[in-house]
This record gives sequence, structure tokens and C-alpha cells, in this order.
Amino acid sequence: MNNPIPYTPDVERIDQDEADVNAELADTFRQIIETTYRDLGHGFRGVHAKSHALLQARVRVLEGLPPHYAQGVFTEPKSFDALVRISTGAGDILPDSVSLIRGFAIKLVGVEGERLAGSEGDSTQDFLFANGVAFPTPGPKKFLANLKLLAKTTDKVEGLKKAVSAVFRTAEKGVEALGGESALLEQLGGHRHTHPLGESFFTQAPIRYGDYIAKLGVVPLSENFKALEGQEIDIAGRDDALREEIATLLAAQGGEWEICVQLARDLAANPIEDASVAWPEEDNPYVAVAVISIAPQPSWTWDRARVLDDQTAFNPWHGIEAHRPLGAVMRARKVAYAASSELRGRLNGCPLHQPSNADLPA
Repeated sequence: MNNPIPYTPDVERIDQDEADVNAELADTFRQIIETTYRDLGHGFRGVHAKSHALLQARVRVLEGLPPHYAQGVFTEPKSFDALVRISTGAGDILPDSVSLIRGFAIKLVGVEGERLAGSEGDSTQDFLFANGVAFPTPGPKKFLANLKLLAKTTDKVEGLKKAVSAVFRTAEKGVEALGGESALLEQLGGHRHTHPLGESFFTQAPIRYGDYIAKLGVVPLSENFKALEGQEIDIAGRDDALREEIATLLAAQGGEWEICVQLARDLAANPIEDASVAWPEEDNPYVAVAVISIAPQPSWTWDRARVLDDQTAFNPWHGIEAHRPLGAVMRARKVAYAASSELRGRLNGCPLHQPSNADLPA
């Protein structure tokens, strides 16, 4: 196994038109948010608008980590209070019969260290994950093209989205039958109605990992979460089936995930700028560095949504320099997420802020 590649700023390569692409991406987020606000009277996120779980958590860094893995917030065996948000990927609020990618965001509080620009004065560290090892597109250009098409359908073609979703779950090539509009829905299909607590999630794009570069994952650890891997949920007639299934389990049991790290060891096989490439795991596996523990709790309530959905944002650029987001996709998120948060706060009359603790209403 190769040694981990040291982080240096020159591992990133910025395209000449990147600023223009990112500005257009932010504008497309704005269109999605304004459309849902016009239709629903509320400013939701431009992506991952619908939450399924809003959780208090505790993150425990493991003891005895090898030096390459004892980096950043994982340097010492200590614990952090944290907030977790589980979501699905669309920018509009859809019934769970539409199969979508799932998101997992975690916010550690009480984090020390040199802050990233724009998060000075805060004490949080955000990590964002989705249930796929790689991002759907190499960079923001192709993602922007897909998002612009999806923006035209926000809150307007729910029936078509349901149909496409059903087709994708039974036949991967079913999308061609829909003709000209198939491309805009490609990211909706193929995701079975599995239990979110049994999913594994990944940052997809790399981050700085102290002296090195890494991708992170979140993997079920407790036996009750492991037992849910691949388990199908009956969503018939249940618009909020995922939320309900999570609530049933966490009300009584709680559970645990592992945070795992895959270090970059070969920039050809582990590219920084192409987030669509899954880094090979055969000789470079993910290694556990921390445990996320969830005590039994009400996993979703309107009071929690007002705090964690409406007053707080999750953004990989909320954090410390030791975990600087890397690559074109991450740089695009910096622009788009900041614009999204500002607009949501303005529309809802509630500026977003970073919490100083992980307290949530019951």
C-alpha cells in the first residue's frame, strides 16, 4: 500500500470558467427555492429539502488511531456533541414514493482549530454525505446542466417523477421510454425504497484530512442498523414512510454508525477534481476513526424542524482548515450553499446561524 499523499494547496486545479459556472449554479438554486416558496409559502433548501430525521448525537473519536488517521477533529480520543440530519435529495417536498438519493449531514459542536474563511467565530464542523461512493457527475458543469432541467420541473411533475421512479426500480434502462425529458430525471431513479438507517453514506468528494487528503464514510455499526441494510419499506399510501420508519425504531432503540476514512494514496487513482471516480478500496480500505451514537429519541417533530431545518444550515465549508473541502464540486458548494442559506433566511424571516450546542426540542 502506498503512503498517504500529503496535502498541499496545488493538488487543486481550477478551470477558467469555474466562477461563471458556480454563479449560474447558485442562481439555479435560487430558482428552485423561489419556486417552492411561491407554491408552499416557505423557503426550503435548494437540494435535500425534505428531512426524515433530525437527531441529537454523540461522536466518540477512537483511541489508538495510527498517526495518518489521527488528524483534524480526530486527532485525540475525545467526544463531541453533534446534530444529524437525514434527508432526500430533491429541492421540493415530494412523497416518498419518488425514489431519491439519501443524504446524511452531521454537525460537530465545540470544535477547536483554525477556521475556514466564512466560518470564523463558529465552533462547528460539518461533514456531508450521500448514499453513493461517488458523485453523479465529474464536476459542477454537468451537475448544473442536470439541475437546470430539474429546476424547470420543481413542484410541477410529481406524477411523472413517481412514474420514472417506479420504472427505474424495475428496469435500469426504462428512462429511454420517456423521450426528451428523460435526462432531467436520471438522478431520481434506481434507488430502492430501502430503510435509511441501513444505508452507508460517503462524502463522495474529497476533503483535507489534516496533513493528508481523504474521503469519509458513515457505515452502520449497531446490529439493529446493520439488520436494516437493503430492507425494503412499504411506501404504499405513505407520503412520509421513511420518516415514520425511522421514528418507530429510534423511539425505542437508538443505534450507532462508524465514521470511516479513506486516504488518498495515488492521485491518478484517487483524483481530486473528478468527484465521479470512486477511489478503489481493494488496497486502500476505509478505516474507522469514530463512532456516532444516537440515544432513543423522537427523531422528527415540527419543533425540531423549526430549529434544524429552518434556522440551521449544513455546509462542508462550515469547519476548520484541517478539513478544507477539495475539488470543483466542493468549491461549487461553497458558492451555492451560501447563496441558498442567505435566501432561505430572508424568505423565512429567520437568518440562519451556527449552534453553540446540540440541544433540540423533544
